[in-house]
Amino acid sequence: MIRAIAIDDEPIALDIIESHANKIPFLELKASFTNAYQALEFLKTNSVDLLFLDVKMPDISGMDFLKSLSKAPLVIFTTAYQEYALESYDFQTVDYLLKPFDFGRFLKAVNKASDRLEQKNDQHLFLKTGYEYVRLEIAQIKYAKAEGNYVKFVTESEQVLSRMTMQQAENALLPQGFLKTHRSFLVNKAFINKIEKHQLNIGKEMIPISSIYYQLLVEAIS
Repeated sequence: MIRAIAIDDEPIALDIIESHANKIPFLELKASFTNAYQALEFLKTNSVDLLFLDVKMPDISGMDFLKSLSKAPLVIFTTAYQEYALESYDFQTVDYLLKPFDFGRFLKAVNKASDRLEQKNDQHLFLKTGYEYVRLEIAQIKYAKAEGNYVKFVTESEQVLSRMTMQQAENALLPQGFLKTHRSFLVNKAFINKIEKHQLNIGKEMIPISSIYYQLLVEAIS
């Protein structure tokens, strides 16, 4: 069962989400809020797996709402503004629903969330390398780095180069506590030794930090 809440300053939008959610047997919409600050209070004492979140709200944006959470759940953005789509993927974004959306599109987004949550509960990856598949325990991965059409996964004892996109690597690792520091790097929070303005250290290795990710990174470890 996926536990979710919806946040939107438009009551009609919430009614649509509630109607769609009631048709999905594995989705429980625990609460809906037109006031984002009431939702923050709810999340202090209640755990959820998924947020349906409007981007543009009068008191606080959806992006700032997520930044205020110490541990954000997965999120499906629901908005009439397409221009925020790129920025939204700095978070654990499952999907970006442009209003008005029908039940079919809503269900597709929820199915993506379900798949992501299943991945979150899976503590290892099978990575294709040539004609073989190599198993890596996620907790042992120090960082992942995009290299052309491949992603390199680095552990204490080995490096595995697998043909995949960085988006696929993000889908697998961000729900497991990894952090994005740069468009080409994902790091395991557990291995970070030191963070500076433009780089961080994992052991003796230096990983670059893009300016757009620095503040998110600091907030994520604080």
